[in-house]
Amino acid sequence: MVFVCYSRCGTCKKARAFLEENSVKFEERDIKGDNPTIDELRDWYKKNGLPLRKFFNTSGTLYKEMNLKEKLPDMSEEQQLQLLSTDGMLVKRPILIEGGNVLVGFKPDEWKNLIAKV
Repeated sequence: MVFVCYSRCGTCKKARAFLEENSVKFEERDIKGDNPTIDELRDWYKKNGLPLRKFFNTSGTLYKEMNLKEKLPDMSEEQQLQLLSTDGMLVKRPILIEGGNVLVGFKPDEWKNLIAKV
């Protein structure tokens, strides 16, 4: 299981605590220091099944500075994936990856369901 997070993110801290409280073994990956590649993002997007816009950190400073709320609707999926791969701070986190399952954002019920399968 891979836990992609940003150490200073409050939601990521809650998610890490959740994993630890549930005795889940995981490999932690810092999204800022080890930004996801375009191929990883494409794979995660396909496995997740949600719209690609759900992979953007819409509350982040960089997202707002780049005015992406206005720009994303005119961008192709490939352009959006390319943009996401340029900076981990654009990517919504935490991300939990287990085999063919990819969860974006921390929703405890979804995470419980996934770890119950492991």
